[in-house]
Amino acid sequence: MHSLSERAGEIADKITDASNIHIVTHIDADGITAGSIASETLKRLKKKYTLECVKQLDEQILTRLNNEKHELVWFTDLGSSIILDNPKLNMIVTDHHSCSKKTNVSFHLNPHLFDIDGTYEISGAGTTYLVSKAVDGKNMDLSALAIVGAVGDIQDKNYGKLTGLNRKLLNDGKQAKVLQTKIDIRYFGRETRPISKLLQFASDPIIPGLSGRENACTSFLKELDIRLKTGDSWRTWSDLEKEERKIIISAIAQKLLNAGFGYKLTQRLIGEVYILSAEQRNTELRDAKEYATLLNSTARYGQYEVGLKVCLGDRDEYFKKALNLLRGHRHNLVEGLQVAREENIHRRKHLQYFHAKDGIRDTIVGIVTNMLLNSEDVDSSLPLIGFAHTEKGDVKVSARGTQELIDRGLDLSKALRNTVKEFNGVGGGHKIAAGATIPMGKEEEFLDLLEEEIGDQLPV
Repeated sequence: MHSLSERAGEIADKITDASNIHIVTHIDADGITAGSIASETLKRLKKKYTLECVKQLDEQILTRLNNEKHELVWFTDLGSSIILDNPKLNMIVTDHHSCSKKTNVSFHLNPHLFDIDGTYEISGAGTTYLVSKAVDGKNMDLSALAIVGAVGDIQDKNYGKLTGLNRKLLNDGKQAKVLQTKIDIRYFGRETRPISKLLQFASDPIIPGLSGRENACTSFLKELDIRLKTGDSWRTWSDLEKEERKIIISAIAQKLLNAGFGYKLTQRLIGEVYILSAEQRNTELRDAKEYATLLNSTARYGQYEVGLKVCLGDRDEYFKKALNLLRGHRHNLVEGLQVAREENIHRRKHLQYFHAKDGIRDTIVGIVTNMLLNSEDVDSSLPLIGFAHTEKGDVKVSARGTQELIDRGLDLSKALRNTVKEFNGVGGGHKIAAGATIPMGKEEEFLDLLEEEIGDQLPV
């Protein structure tokens, strides 16, 4: 941690010395929160800055950035892959994706350089926050956004809580009185969904006889004598009394055990949840998981400024815009899952895949792929690859695995990086979740090569 802190300090000095900075960040929740932390840091320093959000760093974007001759470019939640190839670009990088030790230079803050796992221990927003705190210790309130970024990158999934350096960020948030933690049910929608809806859409773990069945969920709650409404308002999970929550969790656990799901899977029901203390109850901003989903519904549809404005405090015009985008995002995910199922999951020896073509936006095919792999529809013993066409006429590749596969040796980031070299493509990410872009028409050839890579990692 000492070396990581020293590196954050070195980058903070570069920021302090610059007068005009251009921020480049990613389009997911982690990228939006990272970009917001960078923006607010520069705003508090009274620095001039601009910001853009990108899907990935390709040659066209890098050429443009070089030609624009910015005094300093700050890459957040991306940039680790381009450091060695762009010596003329004056840059700083706060990222957490897999990277080479060769990129261990003074302007690059990445946990992997210090033997810290960027998949689970800190996100891009987290590394950006460390620099912000090094700039000024008063920026500890921005740790709340860093936690939203970590949860958006599902860094709490493996252990049912955030681990590693994220614990330090949590402590900062508690000290700044912007974060609270509690042990509770981990299903999505604790603050905003009616209780029956929370159970209806429950996954990881799926509830036998309840998930996907609205009437069954309502009957289940009535049998437990759980009141569904207060007056005309539907009660959410956060509205329940502690004893009511215990009754429901106990009943769900019993259903899981009776169905043979086992103690380990049943344990996933509960874990640590993250509450943003300053936000209003029963809104999408109160719970870190819901906040992250709201942000994903903005930049992934080309509306990154909406997510940034919300992160930076707008609770009126842009928050309302974000809620409208969220409704569309939910609809697109439902449709995307249906498209993927209709296209069928094709199974190979070492992987399985689907091709959505134009049926799923390339910006959300990764989310759909992850949802499918955690559903009853897909065999989780093989990594799942999702394809979708992009607006530029090539193909987005999203690869997802499970922790069990990682424990056996799967590294999707390495596998995709090695494979896309054959197509002059761009690829990378994490062991458990990675992405790439390849030319259209090369999918079968790509799958053949990727399967070789995965087969070497996971011998039968």
